[in-house]
Amino acid sequence: MIKNKLVFFQIILMTALGVLAQSVQAQDSTALLQLNDLITQATSNNKNIQLAKIDEQIAAANYKQTQAVFLPQVGFSYSAFTSNNPLNAFGFKLQQKDIAQSDFDPALLNHPASTPDFMTQLNVQVPIINMDMLYMRKAALKQTEIYGYKTQRTREQIIYQAKQAYLQLQLAYDAQKVLQEALQTTKAIHKFTNDRFQQGLLQRSDLLNVEVQIKTIETNIADTKSAIRNASDYLSLLMNKPATVIYTIEVPAATVLSDFPADTLSANRSDFKAMEKSIESYDLMIKSSKKSYLPKLNAFANYQLHDNSMAGFGAGAYMAGIQLSWDIFKGNSIKNKIATQRLERNKLAEQLNNQKEESRLDLSKTYRRFTDAVFSIQQQEVSVDHATEVLRILQNRYQQGLANTTDVLLAQTQLSQQKLAYTQAVFNKNISVAYLEFLTSAN
Repeated sequence: MIKNKLVFFQIILMTALGVLAQSVQAQDSTALLQLNDLITQATSNNKNIQLAKIDEQIAAANYKQTQAVFLPQVGFSYSAFTSNNPLNAFGFKLQQKDIAQSDFDPALLNHPASTPDFMTQLNVQVPIINMDMLYMRKAALKQTEIYGYKTQRTREQIIYQAKQAYLQLQLAYDAQKVLQEALQTTKAIHKFTNDRFQQGLLQRSDLLNVEVQIKTIETNIADTKSAIRNASDYLSLLMNKPATVIYTIEVPAATVLSDFPADTLSANRSDFKAMEKSIESYDLMIKSSKKSYLPKLNAFANYQLHDNSMAGFGAGAYMAGIQLSWDIFKGNSIKNKIATQRLERNKLAEQLNNQKEESRLDLSKTYRRFTDAVFSIQQQEVSVDHATEVLRILQNRYQQGLANTTDVLLAQTQLSQQKLAYTQAVFNKNISVAYLEFLTSAN
């Protein structure tokens, strides 16, 4: 019995280990990702864009509701009544067209029996002139345009976030490459130092200094691996995919964006247009409120069937007419409503002006950051060349016994720092271009 349990537990353990191994293998899978493919998938599958499109559809559905301004309204009802109220009882019989001479007996008029009435009714209402509702319909149409622009801006924002995440992934791979080269160089120094230490030509402190340098670089490489994983997970989120893939890029350390970004704001930027349409919508709502002072003209018709039997449809009658209504005074509610709408409209206009000023400030700062990054790239290219030459000279001197270990390690560290600074400058340039494209995008 115990042996059977052990075998059972071993089977479960092996199955669990197999599932875990498959999960780890799935998480460690890699895939090549190009920027254009990333943008295509992100704009097609991202949840934020899908939600923005739903808001756009809701606005369109709300606009369709305003068709009631033109279309008639038709209602049907069936009601059953019974009453011994003298007025109602006589009225029921009158509507049923069932009045007889005997019904005028004062005793029956004053004390009628319980009288039933079954009424079938068809109501029709036709709007003719409702100026306030016409402007309200125009305001609802503006709402559909507003959400269209919001969807466009959400799409542009997702494109910028995709570029930003892709550039962060690129930076992590560039840093990993620099550190791996540094690790390879440091291991070569370690081999030479260890050989000289074994021969008694160098001290143990020299060997330990090199080993400390190796450990430091290995730690930094581990950090870059985590950065690659984090960037890959965020890219999967943007594309609405499971975070089980580590993405690779085709050309590390490349300038993947334009070298000549725009430096002026577009008046047709989608978020600006959305706020402008909101202001226009408020203007229309103010007009709608003003038009509510005017009379309203509507037509109506009613057809009724009355019978004293539930299944009967005996007596029929109709009523039709046109109604002119005019709300002359409503306690200043319309006046105060218009004042509130004007304040909200003016507030929105100020927000638009403020947003444009902030965007101009962001544009100036980002363009300066772009030019600084271009200059930094040029400087770092020279610095990398010089640091490479310094390391080469010191390595030759070190192998000849004319330089100490500390000097070589410092030169190697300096070269790595300059290469990392170069990759950071490339990243700063590209991320500035991406943000400039986002700021200057035109609908």
